[in-house]
Amino acid sequence: MIRYLNKLSPMFGVLLILYILSGCADSEVDSCKGTGDKYLIRIGDRIATVTDFNRSLEIVKTAYPHNSLRNHDSLKAIQLRLLNQMIEEMVLLERAEELNIRISDTEVEKAVADIKADYDGAVFEQTLLEYAIPYSSWEKGLKSRLLMEKVVTRELEEQIDITPEEIIKYHKEHYLPTGNTTDLDEESDEINSDIYKIIVKRLRREKAEQAYKPWIKKLRKKYLVEINMEQWGRILKLK
Repeated sequence: MIRYLNKLSPMFGVLLILYILSGCADSEVDSCKGTGDKYLIRIGDRIATVTDFNRSLEIVKTAYPHNSLRNHDSLKAIQLRLLNQMIEEMVLLERAEELNIRISDTEVEKAVADIKADYDGAVFEQTLLEYAIPYSSWEKGLKSRLLMEKVVTRELEEQIDITPEEIIKYHKEHYLPTGNTTDLDEESDEINSDIYKIIVKRLRREKAEQAYKPWIKKLRKKYLVEINMEQWGRILKLK
């Protein structure tokens, strides 16, 4: 959700998704009432507020050089990119709800364990503290991210067919020594089960990445996306 939703590091990506999808960005519209916050994006019953956007923007800014943030045009481009990402992610959650796709507690626990395994415990906790993120909120954001990845897997990766010729070609280009002239028919018999599975997975991922942009563009047209232009205008004027 990581490989499609952004190209940032896993930790950064999970932190970013937290602010985009936590709080009023979920489907509980009533949770936003009475807070005094203005909605920025509405898709069905799902809402992202101005506060959600501003919190996400503060994290996004850490990925850019300070000079680019001082340039108003550059900042506007970053803001627009973030707005589109938030819309895209909310659309994916709407699609998940429509398809009745769920994430189990076991899946969340495994993802948490995998992420923590890649980071020293102190670094992980310090990162949450740095952005003032409660662990429960971080976990909620992670669950949303896993849900979006599941939608992409079902809608794209699982629908892609990989031919024997593509597998043989990939194997020849990435696994055989340069200059190897092994006959393709013989080569196909030599591809063991583990390598075969890896190749199929990589080819599916590559094809899914190529298909993602037109697919998400089509999906965005399926749902009514409301943007509070008054609030968006005020955001753009901020330097």
